[in-house]
Amino acid sequence: QVQLVEAGGGLVQPGGSLKLSCAASGFTFSSAQMTWYRQAPGKERELVAWISTTGDSTNYADSVKGRFFISRDNAENTVYLQMNSLKLEDTAVYSCRATRRATTYWGQGTQVTVSS
Repeated sequence: QVQLVEAGGGLVQPGGSLKLSCAASGFTFSSAQMTWYRQAPGKERELVAWISTTGDSTNYADSVKGRFFISRDNAENTVYLQMNSLKLEDTAVYSCRATRRATTYWGQGTQVTVSS
């Protein structure tokens, strides 16, 4: 059974940091490209960060470049999103997605709220 389980969300003040994790099981994690998405209330889902199967390549939305960092541990079947200098507009549900060949899997998401 395929599972993607996000964790690490919560309430943080502007300027703070959070580290999200997404633990995968039920498929060959090391051959899946991983992506973090987010969706704020009333807005469309947007891509936040992407990482290649080996972790050698990454890509970020312009809105998070220099603040967010994606990484993965293929031995632990986990992808991470380190979020620094958080802003009010980073408030959203963050979800991870795995893409392996023509198949895509999604996690349920974790809420990140940035508020003073």
